[in-house]
Amino acid sequence: MNGQYRNNIQKGIEVDIVLKADQKTGKLTRGIVADILTNISYHPRGIKVRLEDGQVGRVQKIVIGKI
Repeated sequence: MNGQYRNNIQKGIEVDIVLKADQKTGKLTRGIVADILTNISYHPRGIKVRLEDGQVGRVQKIVIGKI
């Protein structure tokens, strides 16, 4: 699923995000969404979220079938 649309993202789902520090390399970090930080319905670089472990980044991929 596409991480650019806010309505695809809900608290508690598993996602791959890119952290600000990893934007140049594109390294992904996997975690569970705790909070959705972007208020608009679409963002071209991905909706910004906070994971349960406190890391903040933009959703690149929504992991399907893990919940």
